Amino acid sequence: LELSAKEEFDVLISDLGLPDGSGIDLMERLNSKRPLLGIALTGYGKEDDIRKSHAAGFRHHLVKPIDLNRLDSFIQEGAASLSPK
Repeated sequence: LELSAKEEFDVLISDLGLPDGSGIDLMERLNSKRPLLGIALTGYGKEDDIRKSHAAGFRHHLVKPIDLNRLDSFIQEGAASLSPK
């Protein structure tokens, strides 16, 4: 979160359970500054967990253990949608 005051990010890949907060809170804060591609990586895979991550702004919700090929395809999809800076 501190880095977001100095840098702009296009993608957030985050666990939902963080030692000092939640990935949901982090996504909501960062996404309120400017839209970004959010990918949740988590052990929480119930329908309610997925709904909450999408409501917070995560576009994708991957349950651990994750498929690295799926993660890569989501990152590539996000990169393709970015406009040149």
